[in-house]
Amino acid sequence: MSLLIVRGLGKSFGGNRAVDGIDFALHSGELLALIGPNGAGKSTTFNMVNGQLRADQGSIRLDGRELIGMAPRRIWRLGVGRTFQIAQTFASLTVVENVQMAMLSHDHRLYSFWHRAADHRRDDALELLEQVGMRAQADRPCSVLAYGDVKRVELAIAMANAPRLLLMDEPTAGMAPKERNALMALTKRLVTERGIGVLFTEHSMDVVFAYADRIIVLARGTLIAEGRPEEIRDHPKVQAVYFGTGKTFEKEVGA
Repeated sequence: MSLLIVRGLGKSFGGNRAVDGIDFALHSGELLALIGPNGAGKSTTFNMVNGQLRADQGSIRLDGRELIGMAPRRIWRLGVGRTFQIAQTFASLTVVENVQMAMLSHDHRLYSFWHRAADHRRDDALELLEQVGMRAQADRPCSVLAYGDVKRVELAIAMANAPRLLLMDEPTAGMAPKERNALMALTKRLVTERGIGVLFTEHSMDVVFAYADRIIVLARGTLIAEGRPEEIRDHPKVQAVYFGTGKTFEKEVGA
């Protein structure tokens, strides 16, 4: 059974049909890439799954439970983690306190001067940081970290609610090639170990083709192709619509 099932999803802004009746499914333990040219409807689709935008039509089901109409916070509590194109952490807090803050929220506990984040489930937070390779920097403030390390902390934060589904918006944006590969290899390992489903958007085609199990391609709000990386690379409609004439996936990913 699929973890996430999207059917007939649609969204308009004024007279512009941003997403037009798309269908796709995501399985546990799978990395599914959502790609397409600018204006294809990727961000709109992504934000409808996350609850930041409400769909005009269709269905988004997580383990059979309808998500449309739920607030992002409620969706998060159902086990949907999220990372952002620009990493979001509390720069003034330490690495471990950032993870503890996420755990406080997940556990329905309020932060206060009487109940400090640093007192809450520190061992659990340190275990998460160990998994993302940041245990040694647990007590450093996030403000002094290299950007690649901040992205690792953000991944640990996204894992703080033990998600079944992880949404990653441009996870490698702003990262050097070596950092990109390290982060995605780490994500792939965690997904395999924990059986998490991942839906991610990404502009770096080398990342998409190296790490995605399947790819869905949007153009002008419609789904034009779906399949394994090798199928998408050679898909004539993808070649024509996504890249236009004279440019191919082979050039983009160095195949």
